[in-house]
Amino acid sequence: MLFGVPLSELLWLALAIVVGGLVTGLLAGLFGIGGGAVIVPVLYEVFQILGVPDAVRMQLCVGTSLAIIVPTTIRSYLTHRAKGLVVPGVLRVWTVPAVLGVACGAAIAYFAPAAVFKIAFVVIATFIATKFLFAGDRWNLGTELPGTAPMTAYGFVIGLSSSLMGVSGGSLSNITLTLYGKSIHQAVATSSGLGVPITIVGTLGYMLAGWHDRALLPPLSLGFVSLIGVAIMAPVSSYAAPYGARLAHRLSRRTLEIAFSIFLFLISLRFLISLM
Repeated sequence: MLFGVPLSELLWLALAIVVGGLVTGLLAGLFGIGGGAVIVPVLYEVFQILGVPDAVRMQLCVGTSLAIIVPTTIRSYLTHRAKGLVVPGVLRVWTVPAVLGVACGAAIAYFAPAAVFKIAFVVIATFIATKFLFAGDRWNLGTELPGTAPMTAYGFVIGLSSSLMGVSGGSLSNITLTLYGKSIHQAVATSSGLGVPITIVGTLGYMLAGWHDRALLPPLSLGFVSLIGVAIMAPVSSYAAPYGARLAHRLSRRTLEIAFSIFLFLISLRFLISLM
């Protein structure tokens, strides 16, 4: 027994976390995302079996997911940057408003109804998945990125949404960049870079947000971040990320668009099921 749970169960849970970490790393490199959509449901089952109360379980999953994604996004970004596809200037414009959005998300995540954000994600993700799968270049808001004010707003929304969902923002930033005529390869490369400040600030924010709930959290937790979950999954996902990034640069644009649209449809379906 460990923490009141049979060792056999813990071994199966550890195996599930390792598999989830591999999938997370590949997705991070392939699509420029952190993989939180994979991490959060895996951790949710783990923490449920460990007896973490419902009142703090989802927050713990989101905070731990952000912490796990940190090394994954860093390795993914470095690999993509070496290919020279990061869109110049976008990270400079988006970083500060995205960080502010993350801070706001960490502050309100405990009180906000999760259903609202799940529905928003489903609507946006389904729209862009449909665009990638059926419309190609016919759905665009322009051929050039907009001015500073709209870009600042985009950055804030990406950061806020990422913090509330436990993701690095790759899906949302991919949506924005491709709607303004950037290729999926450029969008993936740039999104991986924005994920670095989002996940770092988000992790720190969730540590602080959960500090008052320490009595409800499992051992070795810093606020809403489980050090055990990070220790097992983070190295595995970080190891797998460069392989996904290399695969992304070998695939054709159309293949990558189809793969990304299928990914978004599956994640949307997961959120819809959770709302039922």
